[in-house]
Amino acid sequence: MFKDLGKFIFMIELGFKYIKVFKQSYFHPFITQKYAYQELSRARQSYSNKVLDFLNIKVKIVGELPKKDKILYAINHRSLLDILVMENVFSRYNKNGTWIAKQELFDDPIYGKFFQYSGCISVDLENKRGLIKFFKTIKKTFSKVDDMNLYIFPEGERFGGEGLQKFQSGAQKIAKANNLDIVPVYINDKLEKVFKNAPYKEPYTVEVNIGDIISHKNLEEKYLEFYKSVKEREKK
Repeated sequence: MFKDLGKFIFMIELGFKYIKVFKQSYFHPFITQKYAYQELSRARQSYSNKVLDFLNIKVKIVGELPKKDKILYAINHRSLLDILVMENVFSRYNKNGTWIAKQELFDDPIYGKFFQYSGCISVDLENKRGLIKFFKTIKKTFSKVDDMNLYIFPEGERFGGEGLQKFQSGAQKIAKANNLDIVPVYINDKLEKVFKNAPYKEPYTVEVNIGDIISHKNLEEKYLEFYKSVKEREKK
């Protein structure tokens, strides 16, 4: 109980400190949107790395992120740790980007401001006007930030079962509308259990698999092929 309480207190207290850091870029009247996203990306990565260090979790990368930008990273989703683990990966490649998140996360009384001021982009899937505004925001952002990348969970929500949930259509539509290549990413661990057992006395290593660039066409089918290749490699 105290172990669980301690990590939540650490993450929340640190989160509030970083909200103040985010606001310096989010509300800055004179910096460009490109520079703001670069600063917000670095701050999110710094926060994530500090939490992972506290939890004693290390990240092993299998594969490589592409050097080019304007990529949509499609990532499987099991736990709140997914974002922290991926921010660690992006920090090692000095990537600038942001997360697509449901509006309900922005409305949360505890960490809603963290999502808002860290530069994440909200989407309300139940609101037609909201969807139109969302796609306009994405397009406008890419017109001003040439080194931008987007991070999304195509399953739409956390999944605790084996394998993958059926993908929602959002990732494919975003990639098509903005002419983005897609990189499939598979976090090869059940991070809900990893987080539950953290912090660790000995370092715990999470494996992140990076696939090759794919187009938006048949995203789910191509992601499944990548997923199966990861599982086949495990057996060897």
